[in-house]
Amino acid sequence: MRTIGVLTSGGDAPGMNAAIRAVVRTGIYHNVKVMGIENGYNGLINGDIKEMDLSSVGDIIHKGGTILKTARCEEFRTEEGRKKGINVLNVFGIEGLVVIGGDGSFQGAQKLSQEGIKTIGIPGTIDNDLGYTDYTIGFDTAMNTVLDSISKIRDTSASHGRANIIEVMGRHCGDIALYSGLAGGAESIIIPEQNYNIDEICRKLIKGKSRGKLHSIIMLAEGIGNAFEFGNEIGEKTGIDTRVTVLGHTQRGGSPTAFDRILASKMGAKAVEVLLNGKSGRAVGIKDNKLFAMDIDEVISTKKEFDEEMYELTKILSI
Repeated sequence: MRTIGVLTSGGDAPGMNAAIRAVVRTGIYHNVKVMGIENGYNGLINGDIKEMDLSSVGDIIHKGGTILKTARCEEFRTEEGRKKGINVLNVFGIEGLVVIGGDGSFQGAQKLSQEGIKTIGIPGTIDNDLGYTDYTIGFDTAMNTVLDSISKIRDTSASHGRANIIEVMGRHCGDIALYSGLAGGAESIIIPEQNYNIDEICRKLIKGKSRGKLHSIIMLAEGIGNAFEFGNEIGEKTGIDTRVTVLGHTQRGGSPTAFDRILASKMGAKAVEVLLNGKSGRAVGIKDNKLFAMDIDEVISTKKEFDEEMYELTKILSI
């Protein structure tokens, strides 16, 4: 294999640049030309491709976002759109493709693999919603971004005796809310994987206030519902001044943590090595701190297992 391509697709995640850097430099180390494809599958269809060298990925390991930029592409979901992409790969002599992204990005890689294109996926998504791997690139950074916000919100909430609902990303997976809520000492964590009782949450708030608690933090994953309606209901039921903070896309930005930089570097290098060993239709993951490459069909079909023990621990520690 003499030429490989790399693209980032779907939502951006801190650490993507570190993964791009690892793919490019590992490829060059093995005397392989690396082509950077801009704007995801949309850029593949349109031929937004350039050769990358050592300087292309210099001074990017600490930067958030993705230097290759990213976009969602409805056209690539069609057979005609994928044929356009395959033709472009052939024109540029790209024999293998590394796709960095989440579930939707992996589905695109799966389709290309079925068409005979050698593809390897790297999990880059802040939601940590891919069940085959313990961690995805960007999750640790997003969690720490949320944790920093919790600390700041706690300061002002304590000054005013308020309850504060913090809405975080996680439409179908509550890991950001769960992990940051545990680390941030939240009183209640409301996530898609678990049913909740609003009266139970209100009782906990009232009991806390009666024993002199100055503030309360409630973590809410965005997939649950309208945070402001939820806040109004809690305020009406408890009489406690309740405010809502929606963190939004601040969770996607910022310099990646050391954990994400290392994870992305390992996964990027592993992806190139798998390609050069002649394997395709795989995705790189990590389990018990060990890297592996799994068949992408199995990756996509693997359901995310919810961490019941961690959830129960948050309830125990928030009494």
